[in-house]
Amino acid sequence: MRAPLLCFRAERGADAGTRHGEGGGDGRLLACARCGRPVARPADRTSVAGAHEHTFANPLGVRFHIGCFAAARGCAPEGPAVAEWSWFPPHTWQVERCAACGAHLGWLFRDGGRRFHGLILDRLVEVDEGDG
Repeated sequence: MRAPLLCFRAERGADAGTRHGEGGGDGRLLACARCGRPVARPADRTSVAGAHEHTFANPLGVRFHIGCFAAARGCAPEGPAVAEWSWFPPHTWQVERCAACGAHLGWLFRDGGRRFHGLILDRLVEVDEGDG
């Protein structure tokens, strides 16, 4: 059964922890809202720059509400790593798409050996693990 991913806004700099809502998401997956392919687990949530969630605008003014994840197995990076306009300097970024349907799900950020995924939260749904 698919349900919208419920996100509770965390202010930048606040200790957002690694979970949304109550419980640890046992038996739940975060999936692509377009095709349902599993993308990440709730346990993959991580904090970057003091928070799990961030809201940014790209150079065209398009706003994105993202969550940071240590792993996103259902994403595939695309294109070159770029340093310009990075929301997390000195990290470079690459567009990440759903590995199944190609929907734009976010960005892979890298700085040397450190990496994390900034996933667009309204492009994910929470599903039961048996449904993914």
